[in-house]
Amino acid sequence: MNKKRRSKQDSPKQKLRKNTQFRMNVLFFSIFLLFSTLILRLGYLQIVKGEDYKREIERTEEISVNTSVPRGRIYDRNGQILVGNEPKNAITYTKQQRTNTEDMLKVARKLAELIEKDTSAITVRDKKDFWILNHKEEAYDKVSDKEKKKISGSETKSKTQRQRELDDLVRERITDEELNSFTEQELEVLAIYREMASGYNYSPQIIKSGDVSEDEYALVSERLGDLPGVNTTTDWERVRNSPLAILGTTSTPKQGVPEDKLDYYLSRGYSRNDRVGKSYIEQQYESVLQGQKTVAKNVTDRSGTVIDTVPVQEGRPGKDLVLTIDSELQAEAERVVSQKLLALKRNYGSQMLDRAFFVMLDPNNGEVLAMVGKQLVRNDSGQYEVADISFGTYGMAYPVGSSIKMATVLTGYQYGAASMGEVKIDEPLWIGRQRKASLFNPRDYNRIPINDITALTRSSNVYMFKIAIALGGGNYQRGQAISLKDDTLDKFRSSFASFGLGSRTGIDLPGEFTGQKGTEKKPGLVLDFAIGQYDTFTTMQLAQYVSTIANDGYRVAPHVVKEIREPSVDGRTLGQLSEEVEPTYLNRIANSDNEIERIRQAMYTVYYNQRGTAYKDFHNTKYKAAGKTGTAQTAYYDDPESDFYTKETVSVSHVGFAPFDEPEIAYAVLVPHVTTIPSKVPHPNNEIAREMADFYFDLKAKRAAEGVSGPEINYTLTEPEGENAIREGE
Repeated sequence: MNKKRRSKQDSPKQKLRKNTQFRMNVLFFSIFLLFSTLILRLGYLQIVKGEDYKREIERTEEISVNTSVPRGRIYDRNGQILVGNEPKNAITYTKQQRTNTEDMLKVARKLAELIEKDTSAITVRDKKDFWILNHKEEAYDKVSDKEKKKISGSETKSKTQRQRELDDLVRERITDEELNSFTEQELEVLAIYREMASGYNYSPQIIKSGDVSEDEYALVSERLGDLPGVNTTTDWERVRNSPLAILGTTSTPKQGVPEDKLDYYLSRGYSRNDRVGKSYIEQQYESVLQGQKTVAKNVTDRSGTVIDTVPVQEGRPGKDLVLTIDSELQAEAERVVSQKLLALKRNYGSQMLDRAFFVMLDPNNGEVLAMVGKQLVRNDSGQYEVADISFGTYGMAYPVGSSIKMATVLTGYQYGAASMGEVKIDEPLWIGRQRKASLFNPRDYNRIPINDITALTRSSNVYMFKIAIALGGGNYQRGQAISLKDDTLDKFRSSFASFGLGSRTGIDLPGEFTGQKGTEKKPGLVLDFAIGQYDTFTTMQLAQYVSTIANDGYRVAPHVVKEIREPSVDGRTLGQLSEEVEPTYLNRIANSDNEIERIRQAMYTVYYNQRGTAYKDFHNTKYKAAGKTGTAQTAYYDDPESDFYTKETVSVSHVGFAPFDEPEIAYAVLVPHVTTIPSKVPHPNNEIAREMADFYFDLKAKRAAEGVSGPEINYTLTEPEGENAIREGE
C-alpha cells in the first residue's frame, strides 16, 4: 500500500523539473513579449517617426558656419575695379552648446595675455555686468532679503523676468568707484569676453580683425590647443576705389545685421555679425554680392561637445557686378560739376546754391553711363568742400522749368489742344490781375504769331499756357479769370508720367523719389505746371524723359548694373558671365512717329537756330545734337529752418541727346537755386551739357584710335590700393 501511494506522488526532482520548466516558459514568454514590444516600438520610430527625427537631427547638427567668404567685387563697364576686398588676419571664437560663462572668461583671460584689444567700445552696462560676474556674492548682497523675497514672490512674472528685475536692481547699486576699479588688463578681458558672448552657438564671432599683428597671429596660432573655441583665420575688408556714393556701404562684422532688419536676415540664414549691404548698390544687390557660406555638420560626443566638423558644402565668394557706368566719363562729369559749383558760389546771389546734378544715359537700353550729384559743404576751417550726393540724381526733386515743354506740346497733340504746325499768338496774358508772359516777349500788346517748333526754339511760355487752356476747355479773355475742367491737371500728369516725369523711372537702386505734386488745381497753377514751375522732378526723370523722345517714344528703365559675373578664378580676369541685364521697356508714349519727329526737329533748332535758347553753347558742335533748356523761378522750400525759406530763387536745367540721327547718349542737368537774382541768371546747365557731350565723343574717338571699341575691354583686375582707397567703416 505504501509503495502505491509513493508512485502516485511526484518525487522532489520531478517537482523541481516541472517548476523550472514553468518558470522558463514564463521567462521565454516575457522575453518574447519584450522583444515584440521593442520591435513594434522600433518599427514605429523608424517607419512612423523616422522622417521627423531625421529632420530634427539635421536641424540641430547641420549648421551654417561663417567662414567670411569674400564679397563680390564691383567693376565699371570697362573692367576697372570700383569696390574690392582686402584680406586681413583675424582671430575668432566659436561658442559651443555647453559652453558656460566661466569657460568663456577663462579663455578671455588667456587670450588677453596674447593680444591687445581695443576697449573703447565697452559700455557702462558692460562694466556693470562684468563686475557682477567677478563679484557675485558681493553684488547680490546689495539687495536685501526683503527685496529679494518681494521679487521672487511675484506670481505674475516669469522666472526670467524676476531674475532680470533682480539684476537691474543690482546694477543700480554698483558704485562709480567699483566700476572704475578695473585694471587695463581686466578691461581687455572684458572687451574680449563681450565679443565672445555676443554670438550664437557654433557661429564664429570675430574677436579681432584687420589690426591683428603678425606676432599676435603667430602666438594665438601656437596656443590654439589651450584656447578652446578660438581660431585664427582670414577675414575680408571692403575697400572702395571710388567715392561714388551710389556704390553704397556695408556693415562691418562689429556692426553686423541692422537691428531693424534682424528677423529678415536671420530667416535667410545670416548670422548677427554678418556683413550686409546698407545702402544703394551694396544693398540692392545683396543677394548677389553676399556669397555662400560654408555648410558643415558638427559631430558631437555624448555630452554635446563638438569633436569634429565635417564640411557638407564649400563656401563660395559672392558674384561680381559689372556696372554700366564709365569711370572716365564719370570722373570728368564729377570734375566739371564740382568746378562749376565752386565757381558759381563766388557769384552774388548764390546764397542758396549748394548742389548740382548730371545724368547721362544710353537712350536705347537705359544704361547709366554717368550719374553725378555734388554738394558744397563747409569744412572745419570754413572753406567749401565738394561732397558726393549721386543718390540725389534720383532721390531729390526740384522745379525744372522749360525743359519739360516738349512733354507739354506732345500732351497737347494727344488731346487735340495743339497740332503740328499750329500757330498761336505769343502775347502777355492777363488772367485777372496776374500777368503771365514769355521771357522773349515781355511787352504788353506785343503779339507774335509762332508755331510749335518756334515755341520750343524760343521757349515760349504763352504757347504752353494756351495749350493748357485748350486742354482744360477754357476761354481766355484779357483781364478775366479762367475756368478749367477739374481733370486738366490729371491729364497733364498722366501724360507726363508716360515719359517718366513724376513717376518711378524703374532704376535698380533703392529709395527712388518721384517728386512732389502740388495739391491745388487752380487754373493759374495748371498753367505753371505747363512750363515746369509747379510739380518737381528728379534729374533721372529728366534723363529718362529726353531718352524717350530720342528713342522714338519708347520709355526704358535706367539701370546701373550691366552684368553679373561668377567670381574670378585667377584673380586677374573676370569670371564667366552669369547674367546680362536686358533693357526693360516700360511703355510707349501716346504720340505718332511724326509728332515725335517734329518735337525732335524743334529740339534741334534750340541748338542750331540763332534764336534757340542753347544756340550760344551748341551751335558749333562737331556732332549734331538736340536739346532744351529750362529756367524755373520758384520759392525756396528746401529747408524750413533756413533764413531764406520762401525766398524767390531761380533753378536751371538742360536736357538733350546726340547724335541727332542715331542717338547714343541722352543727358540731363539740374542746378537748383542757382541764384536769387532773376535778372541775372547764370547758365551752368548749358555749359555742363556741352562739355560732357564733347567729352563723350572725344573719348569715343580716342578709344577708337587706340583700338578700343566697346565695353569688353581692360578686364584686368586691379585691387584697390593707395591713399584714395576707402576702407570698410570709413
